Amino acid sequence: MAIVARYFIGVGYAFATTHSCLLFLEYMEIHQLRYFCAVAKTGNFTRAAEREHVAQPSLSQQILKLEDELGARLFDRLGRKALLTPFGAAFLSRAQRVLREVSEAKFEIQEMGGVDRGSLVLGTIPTIAPYFLPARLAQFARQHPGVQVTVVEDITPVLLTRLHEGKIDLTLLALPVPGDELISTELKREALYAVLPERHALAARKSIGLQEIESEPFLLLKDGHCFRETAIAACRRARLRPNVIFESGHFATILAMVSTGIGVSIVPQMAVEKRAGCRFVPLKDDRSYRRIGLVYLKNHFQTRAQRAFVEHLKRG
Repeated sequence: MAIVARYFIGVGYAFATTHSCLLFLEYMEIHQLRYFCAVAKTGNFTRAAEREHVAQPSLSQQILKLEDELGARLFDRLGRKALLTPFGAAFLSRAQRVLREVSEAKFEIQEMGGVDRGSLVLGTIPTIAPYFLPARLAQFARQHPGVQVTVVEDITPVLLTRLHEGKIDLTLLALPVPGDELISTELKREALYAVLPERHALAARKSIGLQEIESEPFLLLKDGHCFRETAIAACRRARLRPNVIFESGHFATILAMVSTGIGVSIVPQMAVEKRAGCRFVPLKDDRSYRRIGLVYLKNHFQTRAQRAFVEHLKRG
């Protein structure tokens, strides 16, 4: 039975561990912490049970045992909703840390035992994944057939949350990403391009300034996608406020709309492709570029598989 050894949450009782984790007041089982975090994440006992592949009554019973151990109610049960109490909110970050450190301890033991096979979970954003990863993942798989790489695609805030929760090992994002607890390694920089309908008056130009298309209707990624902020920052440097008439979560949709002549857009170099109806023209602004890099937690132990993958991306 997996036990967390007397982890304490509170004031005044701290015991040293290799990861400086505070100890809880009573013995509790690892799966109780997993169930608690799942309910906190989903806000619902039924969905949490489905996520953890356990019967809902069993999960509820374990949460009650955990609350009894702590002597505090962790959730307010409001119909089908489960909302964290102040005690639950205080407990959540500690529980996530314990789960992350137990997982990392397992990896450390495997490394010490000379385990050559491994796995890693990479988080990345939709404006990078389909362009940057396929060839690199295929090459890595040929060189390291014993390593399984799982890719999670989402927007940056969601990926950073999962990174802190220990659900992913490292992230491939647009830089910079703020946070003293994070390490960022730049992999490449790429220029920005204006995307114009092929019959646009400026489509044959070798480069253009954004001021030249200030009056055009713009098609941009929607809020939540970090490249939208990169595009807006480029417009801001050009002292223009784009007239955004269409928003999407995918470059492919935006390019399809530009090809019909509806408007113009801005994309990074890796999204430049041969597409009927579109012309890609570099921006004149030397500061209009996107930085791409790996981001991971400072205190995250990297397995040999993870280190090999990081070095592979650095070389590629």
